[in-house]
Amino acid sequence: MPVGNILLHNGEFMTLLVMALALGMDAFSLGLGMGMLKLRTHEIARISGTIGVFHVVMPLLGMVVGMYLSSVVGDVTRWIGALLLIGLGGQMIWNSIFGKDDEAGDSRASARTSGIGLFLFALSVSLDSLSVGFSLGTFGANIALAVTLFGICGAMLAALGLGVGGRVSHLFGEYGEVIGGAVLVAFGLKFLF
Repeated sequence: MPVGNILLHNGEFMTLLVMALALGMDAFSLGLGMGMLKLRTHEIARISGTIGVFHVVMPLLGMVVGMYLSSVVGDVTRWIGALLLIGLGGQMIWNSIFGKDDEAGDSRASARTSGIGLFLFALSVSLDSLSVGFSLGTFGANIALAVTLFGICGAMLAALGLGVGGRVSHLFGEYGEVIGGAVLVAFGLKFLF
């Protein structure tokens, strides 16, 4: 039975939803910082919509590459995909605990909200979904379901982070990325064994 069918029968929707929420936590955390700019509703919609599009395109690209490599190399790509998830989750946790200082947070929060600044912000928030997409491609996950969930969760959590902004960023901001990283590590370990 192909891995995609195994995932579908063992709760592929819930697995992909939890992964989408984990990836969206990064957008939420960064959105909290940018939310301190006291953005207007149309700015929040534009930023979160752009992040949602990038959360579709990046994992889709990763999945296509992962499926191609899986068909060429075989089961080795499953191990690579699982290790990528573990590494990505570990990096998210590390950056949240040790890598952020006030200046880094301020530079992210003060990024422009249109044009090239918005493009670069959405790209940086979505880079981790490229790696996750690659991992899912090696497992043969349902592409349409994955990118739909990633896009919706990325956009919604970014909008939530941007909307809530300065009110709770000092309480929850860095923990959101830790939670997201821990979920990715857990799924990487699950796929590894």
